[in-house]
Amino acid sequence: MSIIKVENLGKKYTIGHDLNAGRAYRSRSLRDTLAHKVRGLYQRVRHPLSPNTENTEIEEFWALKDVGFEIEPGDRVGIIGRNGAGKSTLLKILSRITEPTTGRIEISGRVASLLEVGTGFHPELTGRENIYLNGAILGMTRAEIKAKFDEIVDFSEIEKFLDTPVKRFSSGMYVRLAFAVAAHLEPEILVVDEVLAVGDAQFQKKCLGKMEEVGKEGRTVLFVSHNMAMISNLCQRGMMLNEGKLEFHGRVSDAVMKYYQATNHRDGDHEREFKSDTAELLGAELLGLSNLSDITIHDELTVRMRYRIKKQIDGKCVPNFHFFTSDGSYAFVDSAKDVSSSPPGEYCADCRIPPRFLNEGAYFVGVALTTFPEGGSLEVEFFDRNALSFNVVDPMDERSNRYGYAGPVPGVVRPQFDWSIVEESK
Repeated sequence: MSIIKVENLGKKYTIGHDLNAGRAYRSRSLRDTLAHKVRGLYQRVRHPLSPNTENTEIEEFWALKDVGFEIEPGDRVGIIGRNGAGKSTLLKILSRITEPTTGRIEISGRVASLLEVGTGFHPELTGRENIYLNGAILGMTRAEIKAKFDEIVDFSEIEKFLDTPVKRFSSGMYVRLAFAVAAHLEPEILVVDEVLAVGDAQFQKKCLGKMEEVGKEGRTVLFVSHNMAMISNLCQRGMMLNEGKLEFHGRVSDAVMKYYQATNHRDGDHEREFKSDTAELLGAELLGLSNLSDITIHDELTVRMRYRIKKQIDGKCVPNFHFFTSDGSYAFVDSAKDVSSSPPGEYCADCRIPPRFLNEGAYFVGVALTTFPEGGSLEVEFFDRNALSFNVVDPMDERSNRYGYAGPVPGVVRPQFDWSIVEESK
């Protein structure tokens, strides 16, 4: 049974634009101006006591539209998307902070939310009092809260300031205590927004460990972040929102890949950013994909880059490809060998990735051109870090070396070396 079920969810906001404001000014035709004046006169006659709206234009904005999904108990779900995609609005609706405009939501269990610094605590109360207040809001008894109290204080590391009103806390202290309360009071669903970015790196690592522990205990975690490494390490499932619509819900590696593909789409125009006085990138492509983005672990893949040399290069001119995993870490870099001087012209550089080399997962390819002028230092002529992306899958057919094992095989590379097994004499 699903712990969260969302159907046809929508959230609409009404926005007013001041037409006299310089930033919002738009040139209008005479017909537009007359129509606007008539509309304003009609509104004043019909509603004489209402505020003057003659210079205000009303716009409807759908932060979410027709969103539907189901989440199972114990799922750790990363919610990703560009700014304004609707991520925070979705979490506020699931946390019952904001009412939806359309659709319905079914939630089975208590929800603890950590959305914004300042949300959920009473500023005039002390840290100690807010711990008990939050527990009561979640429906816990005083005895249940007391049993968890020491764990919360130890995790937050703010014991010295426990009896200080939280309005005097720094943002980091506030987040420490708020996360400790949300994670330790045993909600069935833990909802965390980008607010963890306020904490230091060590505390972020501590929080990720706690969220993973919460998920393994069978509780559900919804986590919004722009940090793909955090999303990939913590979550098994991913949801990608774009302009208020749910574009993907599935494996987290696939969600991260789709996010990068959407974010890094440049309509094929590399000329604006990826060039120098010496060279420019003309394009990049992958050869050997079974569909738009997938390749099996048993297939060969060729990465191709086309570039133009504008003027004579007397030193070495080296094309190189940079391979990254879905969390942004380097997998490896490979450069062309035996490159001599390059006269002006258009070039095509291919790099062949052999079968049974890369492990399953999403990968991103950066393409670059580096020159080593005679008597000079290294020069990076261009580097498109997110030029290409692809996904390696293991079909687990008769060619696979899994022997029926269905779990993830660790590592970036997945070589298949030659083995020899002989029976030693007894």
